[in-house]
Amino acid sequence: MRLLVVNPNISDDVTELIRAEAERSAAPSTELVVRTAPHGVEYIETRFESLVAAGAVAEVIAEHCADGHGAHRIEGVIVAAFGDPGMPALKELVDVPVLGITEAALCAAALQGHRFSIIAISDRITAWYRECVERFGFGSRLASIRSIKEALRGIGTVQDDFRPTLIELARLAVAEDGADVVILAGAPLAGLARDVASEIPVPVVDGIAAGVRLAEAVVGLDSGVHRAGSFAAPPPKRRAGLSPALDAALDAAQFAGRPSAMLAAEGGAL
Repeated sequence: MRLLVVNPNISDDVTELIRAEAERSAAPSTELVVRTAPHGVEYIETRFESLVAAGAVAEVIAEHCADGHGAHRIEGVIVAAFGDPGMPALKELVDVPVLGITEAALCAAALQGHRFSIIAISDRITAWYRECVERFGFGSRLASIRSIKEALRGIGTVQDDFRPTLIELARLAVAEDGADVVILAGAPLAGLARDVASEIPVPVVDGIAAGVRLAEAVVGLDSGVHRAGSFAAPPPKRRAGLSPALDAALDAAQFAGRPSAMLAAEGGAL
């Protein structure tokens, strides 16, 4: 199985945290292709920054998924930033499963307890996270979102700089908010759940680990692709200014989604 893991921000040090946790989580037979967004911001904290990141992620997905065949084919995609920039719209772009680490973490938490809390690296980010939880249908199960209040020294050193704070926030979520499960939110915290699980009295979910393991499961289910419904490829129409890779990915998705009868009438391959 070959999975594409995309860091939607431009921080290479965060990409290395993602890579390390993804490699620890993946099955031995899973090959990981880990990439950093080619443009955008250091770390995503707002809705607008998420909008910018979504375009960058779409470019990376298009570049790696459009032309792969055989052993080089990407079989699943993981959008590796909490808040899932571009999701769920990115599911419309390619004919393989595309998962975000937020939806993966929420599903993993929901399987392990009734109510969960999210521990975030920034106070500004919490409103957007709450909207994401609502969008994925888990609003009634959210106990709380607790966050670091101080300014960050660097996005790649959050775990080292704020480990005691993050543990305390998780413990408060359990003791005061009634959380059955805690999610450590964001790629900068990738791998921390493994280190602090013994210090937090409920299950602790890592979004990167959840994303990799659930992507493996969904790919393994081989459930088929979206040829109709709200996640089918966008309908063909005039486009301008898109990159060659994104243009090609849309063409491929639209061609694959056309009914066989239509393709036959057009002389297309069946």
